[in-house]
Amino acid sequence: MKSTLVTGLSATQRIAIDTPRTIDFLGEELRVYDTPSLLYDFEVACRELLLAHLDSGEDSVGNSVNMSHVGATLRGMNVTITVTVSNVDGRRVSFDLLAKDDVEEISRGSHIRFVVDVEKLRAKVAAKAAKVGK
Repeated sequence: MKSTLVTGLSATQRIAIDTPRTIDFLGEELRVYDTPSLLYDFEVACRELLLAHLDSGEDSVGNSVNMSHVGATLRGMNVTITVTVSNVDGRRVSFDLLAKDDVEEISRGSHIRFVVDVEKLRAKVAAKAAKVGK
């Protein structure tokens, strides 16, 4: 990790809510941003912020998420996601999460990611796969 990874770093992304990001089980008139897509969008935003502050061969993996999803964002609206580094403790990086659509705040929460050495992780996964015959 680079020394530039510090508390207070922030990144914002604007996302257009398209059909694949919406629920389908309540009919076409209730196509709203689904929670799994919101979670995914938060994780991507956090990872992308981290990548700019990691060394070659490093990446990050999610460890935990705590978030609300309290607003219905219609298909075609935009969501602004802001992620802010709230703590750096070794390889453990914590984030504050915030999402707002064109009208209101729709989500707030926290997320933890761990910075990993990709080759070490690859070896660990290969060893586990060997144990189960994959």
